[in-house]
Amino acid sequence: MALPVEPTPDPATPESSLPPEVLASGSARVDTRTKELLRRIRPGEVAVIDHEDLDRVAAEGLVAAGVSAVVNAAASASGRYPNVGPLLVVGAGIPLLDGVGPELFEQAREGGRIVVTEGGVRVGDGPMLPGARQSSASIEAAIEGARRAMGDQLERFAENTLAYLQREAHLLMDDPKLPDVPIDFRGRHVLVVVRGADYREDLELLRRTGYMNEMHPLVIGVDGGADALLEIGVRPDVIIGDMDSVSPRALRCGAALVAHGFVDGDAPGSAVLDELNLEHAVFESAGTSEDIAMLFAFEKGAELIVLVGSHNSMVDFLDKGRGGMASTFLVRMKVGQILVDARGVSRLYQHRVRKRDLVLLVVAALATILLLVMISEPMRLVLRGFLLRFR
Repeated sequence: MALPVEPTPDPATPESSLPPEVLASGSARVDTRTKELLRRIRPGEVAVIDHEDLDRVAAEGLVAAGVSAVVNAAASASGRYPNVGPLLVVGAGIPLLDGVGPELFEQAREGGRIVVTEGGVRVGDGPMLPGARQSSASIEAAIEGARRAMGDQLERFAENTLAYLQREAHLLMDDPKLPDVPIDFRGRHVLVVVRGADYREDLELLRRTGYMNEMHPLVIGVDGGADALLEIGVRPDVIIGDMDSVSPRALRCGAALVAHGFVDGDAPGSAVLDELNLEHAVFESAGTSEDIAMLFAFEKGAELIVLVGSHNSMVDFLDKGRGGMASTFLVRMKVGQILVDARGVSRLYQHRVRKRDLVLLVVAALATILLLVMISEPMRLVLRGFLLRFR
């Protein structure tokens, strides 16, 4: 049964004029890449996407943006694996209309008027396009079905991972050719930030423990992780990735830029940076941008790598559309001796009082007492009396 959701009126349309079956009405933001849409969308607008199995990070972005509704040409929860993204959307009271089909993108235009109803969506004055209104109950049923079918997904995931390991292991285990950056990593802690699940909580935990202020780690932002760092007032030292989900503001913040180059010579991030006339290096390596960021820090001589917002489970990788995690498995084998998760650091790290600080505190206290003796007449009389007793 569908959840009751209050209609969200278009600012240009009086609330009383909206039919009772209308869930939302307003301007459309249209993009087949949800992360690109999130850069442009404004509160109250309708998100028009084509995102099968809506992942958690994208869903959190839509909720944070304050959209009035989400219209998906694909299925937000296909039942392929238990993704929680659509559950977050409907849990926030945002109407979610699924399975509208490719006709949606044939009609929808950026900034055009769109009306979302219980049974479909109307773009401008066009015909009603049917869709399925999702609810907490329908999504939970899809998730439960996916959990029962996880065995087949796990088998395929493992087969893809093993096939890659057999074919490409040498690409990650050999000594890579490292790009030059004007930063010395040797003996330093390195914080690698990925804009994955719970990255905000991870960063906040590290700040509360005092780790960042005391250890002053070098900071690597992986694609959109650079923007996550700027949001909390931390400038990344290095930005690594395909540069497809990082803002021009972050790219121009002064960090060293390293584009992810693939073994076939393709480096899409390099093309992005060339368009912005930004100097950068290219790091050619197999795997994800998250993997090469850890590999880069390890090969540069980092003492410890602290990972924020990483993708570690099969569900995380299926959320990202990857059928295996071979490169991540290999990289973690290589760097595992110095790799820790941010949650582990926040639990183990305690604010330390250094001996030097303690000595300075004692010296300051003694100096204060001496100053009081010098300027206080009663204290001088007491001191003189004390000295006369020993003459």
